[in-house]
Amino acid sequence: MRILLGLLLALLLGLQVTWWFGKGGKRDVWKLEAQITEQEQTLEKLRLRNSKLAAEVMDLKEGLDAVEEIARSEMGMVKEGEIFYQILELAPDTATNETKHADEE
Repeated sequence: MRILLGLLLALLLGLQVTWWFGKGGKRDVWKLEAQITEQEQTLEKLRLRNSKLAAEVMDLKEGLDAVEEIARSEMGMVKEGEIFYQILELAPDTATNETKHADEE
């Protein structure tokens, strides 16, 4: 009877080890669930990006306002009669050097 009980206990222990650590066991399931969560997050970001792109395409198809905005920002378009002003900011170290030179004089 003790031998049978020992065999059943060993069998149960073997099945538990396989269940938790074997191929297709709980550990593998947890890894796959983590991968699924990561893929769902990536998919959501891509869906948001696609919807923004679709809205931009719709704007470009339907009106000239979006085309004009892109031409102005990316290509520097200026309409006839407009005056273009470009304001340049000094780099931080350049501004410091000019201040030092002004103080020295």
